[in-house]
Amino acid sequence: MAKKDFYSLLDISRDAEEKEIKAAFRKLAMRYHPDRNQDNPEADQRFKEINEAYEILKDPQKRAAYDQFGHQAFEAGGSGNASGGFSSSMPDFFEDLFGNIMGKGQRQERGGADLRYNIEISLKDAYQGKIEKITVKSGVSCKQCNGSGAAAGSSPKNCSTCSGNGKIYARQGFFRIEQTCVACQGRGQVIEKPCNICSGAGRTSQERTLSVNIPAGVEDGTRIRLSGEGEGGIRGTPSGDLYVFLSIKPHLFFQRDRADLFCHVPISMTKAALGGHIEVPTISGTRTKVKIPEGIQSGKQIRLRGQGMPLMRTKQRGDTYIQVMVETPCNLNKKQKDLLMQFEEASSDSNNPESSGFFAKVKEFWGGISN
Repeated sequence: MAKKDFYSLLDISRDAEEKEIKAAFRKLAMRYHPDRNQDNPEADQRFKEINEAYEILKDPQKRAAYDQFGHQAFEAGGSGNASGGFSSSMPDFFEDLFGNIMGKGQRQERGGADLRYNIEISLKDAYQGKIEKITVKSGVSCKQCNGSGAAAGSSPKNCSTCSGNGKIYARQGFFRIEQTCVACQGRGQVIEKPCNICSGAGRTSQERTLSVNIPAGVEDGTRIRLSGEGEGGIRGTPSGDLYVFLSIKPHLFFQRDRADLFCHVPISMTKAALGGHIEVPTISGTRTKVKIPEGIQSGKQIRLRGQGMPLMRTKQRGDTYIQVMVETPCNLNKKQKDLLMQFEEASSDSNNPESSGFFAKVKEFWGGISN
């Protein structure tokens, strides 16, 4: 006798959501429960069918199998048990669906591990670029056995446990479980006579000196990849990569914002008032003359075009900003104080427009409060 459609049994549509499935099952289970239908033998069979339908449709994976293959997905030797295995006449639908993605029938060799190396450079090095020599200790292919791991005159053999696949399979109810073969650790091969140099690992530890090309304009945190310079692969598999991470030391004068540089330069009060020229350092190591306009205020910036950091792998450069900080005189002697007092007496509001304007607004504010 053909089985009834699970969706029809629960009286739901094929696109019903989980809540609808659950609600429909509860309603029908209450209606056909054997304890409520002791005089109706058909109710017991109907209750079993409803329960079976619910067990399949509430599970997303089982539901997907049912939607594609119908009842055949859960038949095992004609028993009709929902928890049984697949029929031997039915293809393993998970392998059909996912075989190509998971690399069915192929043993994936794992290459060498990637390595990390940290380098700290100066801001000037980042400005100019440089070639940095580094020493890395890592595993390399064993020269004695050419990376095979086997002693001279022998070679690795296919693992008898997994037949060279590197994986073993087991069924657990509805699913086929894939596990790494413990006998060969997933390699698919075993070595009966290991190399006396590398003990069968196929690689040995060795120090290497490498040249790292650091391009001009690198920023803090830049990562440079050296392909194939990481840990050597086991038994002929590809080597990993070496990733060099750069950090930049703080500079004595300059602060960096991408390609722009900022330099705080203190100047005297008289220099700020009268103007003139000052010499400031540049990131290239030279000096440049900067004109200070009369009456410049503390915090103002003077822009030096094209004297910042280079943009990596381009001909463009950022700018350098000289931020003026006016220094208030201190440790004054009597003569200096007298001169400043004379200057104060001879000054007018036009000499200090910002402070005069501020206190004028304060007086106006206080006057408004008094009124």
